[in-house]
Amino acid sequence: MTAFSTLDTIVFLVYFVLVAGYGLWVYKRRQSNSGLASHDYFLAEGSLTWWAIGASLIASNISAEQFIGMSGSGYRIGMAIAVYELMAAATLVIVAVFFMPVYLKHHIYTMPQFLEQRYGKAVATTMALFWLGLYVVVNLTSILYLGALAISSLSGIALLPCMLFLAVFAAIITLGGMKVIGYTDVVQVTCLVIGGLVTTWLALDMVAALAQGHGALKGLTELYASTRDHFDMVLKRDNPNYMDLPGLSILLGGMWIVNLNYWGCNQYITQRALGADLPTARKGLLFAAFLKLLMPVIVVLPGIAAFALDRSGVLGDAMRQGGELNPDRAYPILLGLLPSGLKGVAFAALTAAVVASLAGKANSIATIFTLDIYKKLFNREASEQRMVWIGRLTVVAAMLLAVLIAPLLGIDKQGGFQYIQEYTGFVSPGILAMFLMGFFWKQTTSGAAMFATVGGLIGSIILKFLPTMTDLSFLVPIGFAKANAAGVAEIPFLDRMFIVFFVVVAGMVLISKLSPQRGADSKGLEIDTSLFRVDRGFALGTAVIVTVLVAVYALWW
Repeated sequence: MTAFSTLDTIVFLVYFVLVAGYGLWVYKRRQSNSGLASHDYFLAEGSLTWWAIGASLIASNISAEQFIGMSGSGYRIGMAIAVYELMAAATLVIVAVFFMPVYLKHHIYTMPQFLEQRYGKAVATTMALFWLGLYVVVNLTSILYLGALAISSLSGIALLPCMLFLAVFAAIITLGGMKVIGYTDVVQVTCLVIGGLVTTWLALDMVAALAQGHGALKGLTELYASTRDHFDMVLKRDNPNYMDLPGLSILLGGMWIVNLNYWGCNQYITQRALGADLPTARKGLLFAAFLKLLMPVIVVLPGIAAFALDRSGVLGDAMRQGGELNPDRAYPILLGLLPSGLKGVAFAALTAAVVASLAGKANSIATIFTLDIYKKLFNREASEQRMVWIGRLTVVAAMLLAVLIAPLLGIDKQGGFQYIQEYTGFVSPGILAMFLMGFFWKQTTSGAAMFATVGGLIGSIILKFLPTMTDLSFLVPIGFAKANAAGVAEIPFLDRMFIVFFVVVAGMVLISKLSPQRGADSKGLEIDTSLFRVDRGFALGTAVIVTVLVAVYALWW
């Protein structure tokens, strides 16, 4: 493993100056054109192009969770883990067609605002507080800590300075508002894609060397031949990783809930498009969908390559931590093997992914707190300038809190990508049910929405611990459970989400039907089906994405 050289430092500093300088230029230009309007600060209303929206979506989404956690899952499971990225491409199209027209027609700027329009203040305030806690305590801290851990292992710098650097860098970008975030994310995504592809190319070249060859194409051929089982896209029940990716459920069940909730009901994501008109927002989402098709190459293939290199003995004991295998070390180790100069490029790509995600998450925290908590509960007459400054103070406070509590949560000891997905999935079914029912069934009441919030969480917890309380072996023959090493039948978390979602929907229907105030309580949205029509260009792009997904799963079933 080569040390971080002077050339690597220079390459990284060029990236840092480029992003910071471009962000400052965008901020000065924005300030001279539009001043301190709050909607411009939080949403960059009307000023983000489709390519900036698409790039910002991906930059905000791809972080240490993918580079470290998903590469680790690539090492352990294989290409099947790419279903999160591939299904996201399909989901982005659905969000563009069905979700975005509803948000934009009703001038929705935050997710709690939609809930208030649809269900009332009690549901909106409850969910605003819930999202703030989730974003700060879970998302912001995990992005910051895992990113700092990866950068620390690569650069040799202590963990705390890495955390502070990432927090300050992201805060500087965030303080400029959504337009600065959106356009600097274009630079960040460029670094992310180029650096990620370079890392993948060199990892495959190292695999090729195992067969006395060279080049990425030769490496890919050798990798596929030597690790054929790592390229199965749908896992069989006898696969040891079936509990993480339970067969056809990844295509027909819980994976839709994961993605529809993340891409369609998440302030952190939808905020990028809420300030645009519908054609621009749709083009941005479609562009993001195409970028998503690249992500398995950038984040999963390196993990599989690390598996092949480790099995051949090239990596020695590098994949072991405390004597035990740690798949999440795969990507940092590959970065450490890169030659001088290229390591700086890859380091910049990883930093870009982490900083962009931190900035996006911090902006969403500031938006929800300022527009849904501060203005509505504390200062209804707040000026535009005051709301912008409250947003900026919220960014600083959130970053400081994340730096303080992240080391105390044991994030590095709790697993990687799969852990994050599972425990986020405790709330996803209820939130998605609340939104979908709010969109498409006018009779849904606020009581039903509150049930979705609480009932979805309780239902997920019950199903998580149910195997310790009762025998679920009767579910094994029908495919909703599998016996673990101890012989106890467990329900895969994606299947749990699928079950909880339908139970919650059924409960919402029942509560709404039985509500004595159904007529007065209902605030159903007026949905014009003409909103869901798309132009030929969007339809053609969608057809290409669907064709690619069908081909991938047909060839590597």
